[in-house]
Amino acid sequence: VQLQASGGGLVQPGGSLRLSCTASGDISIYFMGWYRQAPGKQRELVALITRGGNTNYADSVKGRFTISRDNAKNTVYLQMNVLKPDDTAVYYCDAEIGDMRYWGKGTQVTVSS
Repeated sequence: VQLQASGGGLVQPGGSLRLSCTASGDISIYFMGWYRQAPGKQRELVALITRGGNTNYADSVKGRFTISRDNAKNTVYLQMNVLKPDDTAVYYCDAEIGDMRYWGKGTQVTVSS
């Protein structure tokens, strides 16, 4: 499956963005995730959503970010609210099933005044 993330951009602190990750095929069988990588740092998990819709978040984004999926559109979303400068990173989506993992190209999110 091929993944394409979009929706990044420049936003002021306290603002919101919604990222989308659209797949080339059926995503209903996959766990879907959003990760991010800031300059000089390792890639880290932001949020995961299971096939059944259960979610898991990094502590740093709990209460501010929401992951959701629309299997009919083969798309996963990341709604990001109350953005902080520390959220600045390249955001990547991935699809996981068993030992297989597929990554999309990232989308840049910059939070700055």
